[in-house]
Amino acid sequence: MKLTSFAKAGGCASKLAPGLLNQVLSRIPRLTNEHVLVGFDTSDDAGVYQLTPDLALVQTVDFFTPIVDDPYTFGAIAAANALSDVWAMGGTPISALSILAFPEKGDLDTLEAILRGGGDKLKEAGCVLLGGHSVRSEEIKFGYAITGTIHPAKVKANTGAQVGDALVFTKSLGTGVITTALKQGIADPAHVDAAIASMLTLNRAAAEALDTVEAHGVTDVTGFGLMGHGREMAKGSNVTLEIEWRALSFLPGAIEYAQAGALSGGLKNNRDFAECTVTMAPDVPVAIAHLLYDPQTSGGLLISMPEKDAAAFPIGRRIGRVLERGEHSLCVK
Repeated sequence: MKLTSFAKAGGCASKLAPGLLNQVLSRIPRLTNEHVLVGFDTSDDAGVYQLTPDLALVQTVDFFTPIVDDPYTFGAIAAANALSDVWAMGGTPISALSILAFPEKGDLDTLEAILRGGGDKLKEAGCVLLGGHSVRSEEIKFGYAITGTIHPAKVKANTGAQVGDALVFTKSLGTGVITTALKQGIADPAHVDAAIASMLTLNRAAAEALDTVEAHGVTDVTGFGLMGHGREMAKGSNVTLEIEWRALSFLPGAIEYAQAGALSGGLKNNRDFAECTVTMAPDVPVAIAHLLYDPQTSGGLLISMPEKDAAAFPIGRRIGRVLERGEHSLCVK
């Protein structure tokens, strides 16, 4: 049986509903703590807790159902996806705890391959596995809780975008429609391979390159898609992000699958969540508009930085700029 058959049809590494957890958490009394540098108020990629004047912890958790058929690759992608949140904050991942839901009568060789793939990707990142927790479930789910370290003065939050900045994005879009096409049995193997290669590429190099520029705001684009995560950056920074759709890069086959209707439930949730905050030029093709909301797995970093730094940034491409706050959070032209 294919590993993706354990996942619900049309699924991908998307949050169940953008903002759902935060909506409920907002009803719970909050314990204020002066050591919390970044909490869940701004929907950032990870939380940051200061331990000493020179040291803070970066903490995140992410898990999802299989999006590819090979269990080793699935485990490795799950690790890369979880690690990305720490790098998006400017931190260094140091330890991980695995999170697993697995069928009672599932193949243990499959489980071993998932864990081996995740472990090898953690090793590549220099992050040590400390243990984890598992439960029985008919649907496989796997991921990690990652802890990293950072100097409190070097935190890269999603709330720092400044008017006049350029926007840089470090990967291509389209993992959601491609993995959905895989589950629908219509994906070209070459397109799947290209998407897998992208998802397996760690964001470490991009994060390390941040030290060479004056990065004002950073977020990684994952389950909420470019528009969803861009919305949070714009809202938290009180600015409008202008995206030039022709400057975006798309994975091979992504546009064709979007045109064919390989759209996940997560994409539709993202559109419902963010569309009211987006103004889109009339010449934006329908398929491109879909991909702007496409949930990404182990996606790239969206970075707000001065124009002079964007011109020299070694990874990704310039995709837009930061404007004064307007009627909408995002403007696609």
